[in-house]
Amino acid sequence: MNTFLIACGLIFLAELGDKTQLVALALATRHRIGVTLWGITAATALVHVGSVAIGEAAGWALPAEILTFAAGISFIIFGLWTISGDEDDGQDGTRGRSPFWIVFWTFFIAELGDKTMLGTIAVAAQHPGEPFPVWAGSTLGMVASDALAILAGRLLGKQLPEKAVQWTAASIFLAFGCWGAWEGGHQLPWPAWVAGTAAVAGAAWFFFLRRPDR
Repeated sequence: MNTFLIACGLIFLAELGDKTQLVALALATRHRIGVTLWGITAATALVHVGSVAIGEAAGWALPAEILTFAAGISFIIFGLWTISGDEDDGQDGTRGRSPFWIVFWTFFIAELGDKTMLGTIAVAAQHPGEPFPVWAGSTLGMVASDALAILAGRLLGKQLPEKAVQWTAASIFLAFGCWGAWEGGHQLPWPAWVAGTAAVAGAAWFFFLRRPDR
């Protein structure tokens, strides 16, 4: 029980003001509370399974700079995706894309290499032989912290015009994307930057240039 409470409390505090909490806020301005909360819960639970496994495995080091770089590039792509929804008419601005999976994959990628993931690894390493309490506690703590952001996001979404909400969410994604790409990639070799730039360019073409009405 102590391990559960330690993991829950530490990850709850670590998530306050973290980038993934701001991502939760941004997602909540575009999708229903239930969809956002379930998507975040599923993504968190899956990531923390891996985090606990890594923490339990002695001597296995996570390539944090590669994960951070990849997450940054993904954030930029999600920012472009958010902007491209300005003219969409489908529910939640997704035009047939499942809102649950959008939330799930956005948050899953955001959590890779994040401090809460690394914090879960650290707690698991400090409490060997107790993987389930660490997993359950860290997942509950993170979801509880993000639930606060979800409620704030819904309140903001009701007060702001739709385009303002979309551009605010896109700005959050793009800002963290640029920061993450630089933070993780400034020591990586140039092929990594070529691959990242190609991914962003491909996403921009897919979202904006391939449609005849753009």
